[in-house]
Amino acid sequence: MQALTAEQREFAERAEAVAAEFAEDAYTWEGDVPWENLQRLAGADLYCPSISEEYGGQGRSDVAAMLLTQAVGRECPDTGWFTYMQGMVGPRAIDLFGSEAVKEEYLPAVTAGESFVSIAISEPDAGSDVGSMSTEVTEEDGELVCNGEKTWVGGVPFGDAAVTWVKFPEGLGSVVIPYDDPGVEIEEVYTNMAGYAQTHFTIDDVVIPESHVLTRGKEAFKEQLVSLNWERLGSSVLTVAWAEAALEQALAYASDREQFDQPLDEFQGIEWRLAEMYRNVETAASLVYMSAAGAQGHDPAPPRLQTSTAKLHCSQMVEQVASEAVQIVGARAYQRGHPLEYLYRFARSRRIAAGTDEMQLNTIARALKEDGVPPVSAR
Repeated sequence: MQALTAEQREFAERAEAVAAEFAEDAYTWEGDVPWENLQRLAGADLYCPSISEEYGGQGRSDVAAMLLTQAVGRECPDTGWFTYMQGMVGPRAIDLFGSEAVKEEYLPAVTAGESFVSIAISEPDAGSDVGSMSTEVTEEDGELVCNGEKTWVGGVPFGDAAVTWVKFPEGLGSVVIPYDDPGVEIEEVYTNMAGYAQTHFTIDDVVIPESHVLTRGKEAFKEQLVSLNWERLGSSVLTVAWAEAALEQALAYASDREQFDQPLDEFQGIEWRLAEMYRNVETAASLVYMSAAGAQGHDPAPPRLQTSTAKLHCSQMVEQVASEAVQIVGARAYQRGHPLEYLYRFARSRRIAAGTDEMQLNTIARALKEDGVPPVSAR
């Protein structure tokens, strides 16, 4: 893994110290929001570290947000998911591209651990194919008006607004839509494997103030697409945290459990499994942080080839490591409520969320065809 600077190491150590306090309630949330954990992080000047200082963040690089997600996620998977979603996804887009008005409206509550801002991209007929989105913003009587629908949106029941991808007359863009607007109608709420709600809502003649437009026009939206490279790394480091948690569960069980008059971890077959699990986790962590090396904030953004490779590798890695941990622990881990059963359900989401495996493969192939294999000097 990339060596940390002294400042990054101090930040990670502080994050680990606070995260240790979350262990007692870990694996119990089942779709509820760990608000107290988020507010404890905020009180320790750790939460949303890459958000600008004037809105309650610390103005650090996105590497700090990755370190926080990893430190927290291996202690409490739920709290790790929130640190990733609010530090590197919706609120980060507002911080990067929003007007002063929309930043003031939403970011202080987010960074205080009191609010949640979602990301709304998928539609019933447009998932990975964002070019097929039908949600659009048109100009009517001097106002911007949005109509359409979004689905699989996380955090709606406990959130305030969504960074929503839309079509403008000139192309793709993004706006902030509050859930309490009378034109927003909740059509259906699903519960995913991890126990969290995902929502399908419609948007009917919602007036979008100019202050709530984040990106509009080809060049502006291209910047937002580039910023997704950080979201991919955030998702990747979250999977590393969950895989580390699964490995720790397997290690503890194998040390305590005796079979045939000896601890489970003295059987060579189990030793090899544990070693392979660690190899996979450490390889993934190294790939993630190497992809972020040299990038501060979002300028320059990490390259798409490396970030898509990291996202693909890590999403598959965490499912494999969680599965191996379940195999080591056996029937206990297959029961509802066991930490490994909980982690396995969480892990499966990463091969879909933040860009499916198939989309990452497409991105990797396109980058290779356009630019070739990176030279040694670009490593």
